Amino acid sequence: MAKFPIPGRRSLLIGAAAAAGTTLAAGRFAAMAKPARDGATEGPWAVELFTSQGCNSCPPADAYLGRLAKRPDIVALSFHVDYWDYIGWKDPFASRETTERQRAYARVLKQRYVYTPEMVVDGIGHDTGREPAPIERLLAEAQRRSPRRATPELSRSGNGPLTIKLAAFDLGGKSADVTLAVYDRRHDTPINSGENQGRALANFNTVRHFELVSRWSGAAAEWTIPPENIGPLQGMAVLVQHADHGPVVGCNKLEPAYSG
Repeated sequence: MAKFPIPGRRSLLIGAAAAAGTTLAAGRFAAMAKPARDGATEGPWAVELFTSQGCNSCPPADAYLGRLAKRPDIVALSFHVDYWDYIGWKDPFASRETTERQRAYARVLKQRYVYTPEMVVDGIGHDTGREPAPIERLLAEAQRRSPRRATPELSRSGNGPLTIKLAAFDLGGKSADVTLAVYDRRHDTPINSGENQGRALANFNTVRHFELVSRWSGAAAEWTIPPENIGPLQGMAVLVQHADHGPVVGCNKLEPAYSG
């Protein structure tokens, strides 16, 4: 039976093998969680929104991500994709790298297409994020699957380097990728053309830089990230997930102590 996009999202076929939908598979900083001595904690859990300012289906998901970003048990990140830039508005925060991250998730989660808006929850499943209930169900499933977490300890003094520490953690014989995302807390953008013409869009936790820090064996480890790619008012998040975009086993965020 053929599978088609559900209403309320814009999709782009990628030739993968299955259907999309709700699918399982600056001075002072505020750290959101601290690991236990054995390296395991309860939460936070990760929500990654793939969005575009050129997509008129995305603003409700953008607003919901803004609410999730305020929760201490959630690491909420917004990745702007570039494949809708041609329809009338070039998203200033979009990049090929963020698009490729979404495509990697689509391959792992066996999606037939990529689409916006799409929220990937803890690397195990996805939904549009236009309504909270499906995402809350995915978060509950993530918490059930991964109640004990490899939560990184993050610290930074002033505008200096970022230190990431991970205590020893049993990865079940697998390896994990440690990924850093640096994000702007909020942007308000007037849209002058395209599907959202005439609107002022609010975007939250917009990722401006991300990089693979290391592949991790589960042994106690520490990394230092130089400050060149981290602005004084930007937030920082670290995701620890099974290699090649697998399930997230731990995450944390460090944010400047200001509201915005």
